[in-house]
Amino acid sequence: MITVRLRHLRISPRKVRLTTDLIKGLSVKEAESQLKFLAKRSAKPVLKLLNSAVANALKNQSSSRENLYISGVRVDGGPSLKRWRARAMGRAASILKRTSH
Repeated sequence: MITVRLRHLRISPRKVRLTTDLIKGLSVKEAESQLKFLAKRSAKPVLKLLNSAVANALKNQSSSRENLYISGVRVDGGPSLKRWRARAMGRAASILKRTSH
């Protein structure tokens, strides 16, 4: 079993989960083809992470690429950037720019 992590991705966890839910349980080949043609901003970092996991598996466990599949994917919230936006009558509204782990 290979574990890889991507930290502080500047896309909200909710949006990344839409991408990762598509590839759960798929083989590596199927997951790569799904991610290559998916029109979401989070597809590119997830594909890069998948390629890193495959490279680690081939190097460290000497397994073949055809035998690899995605057993699980977890996306959690990372630290949020707190920003503010000017509003009417001198007020300010807070904005949370979320990150993913």
